[in-house]
Amino acid sequence: EVQLVESGGGLVQTGGSLRLSCAASGFTLDAYAIGWFRQAPGKEREEVSCIKHSDGSANYADSMKGRVTISSDNAKNTVYLQMYSLKPEDTAIYYCAAVPFSKSRSSYFWTPTECNYWDYDYWGQGTQVTVSS
Repeated sequence: EVQLVESGGGLVQTGGSLRLSCAASGFTLDAYAIGWFRQAPGKEREEVSCIKHSDGSANYADSMKGRVTISSDNAKNTVYLQMYSLKPEDTAIYYCAAVPFSKSRSSYFWTPTECNYWDYDYWGQGTQVTVSS
């Protein structure tokens, strides 16, 4: 059974940092595309970052570029999202999501720029990030 469990959210002041973790089970990171997404109250879910674990390539949303780093740990089967210089507008529930590579989504051709929340099948429960001004 595929499971994703996020942790690491919390309350932080403007300019602060947080590291979110996504512990994956039921699959190996090489076999899935992995992404972080967020949703603020009253807003549509949006991408933050996606990663291709096999080569470490990553993509970042313009809104967070330069303030976020995604990484993955094969031994722990965990994906991380390190966030810096947080702003109040970063306040949202942050979700980890995954979708398996397949014939229609080849791991060979897939790139992290394909980071659309509607393409992802499996979701964690989310972790709240609140940035105070």
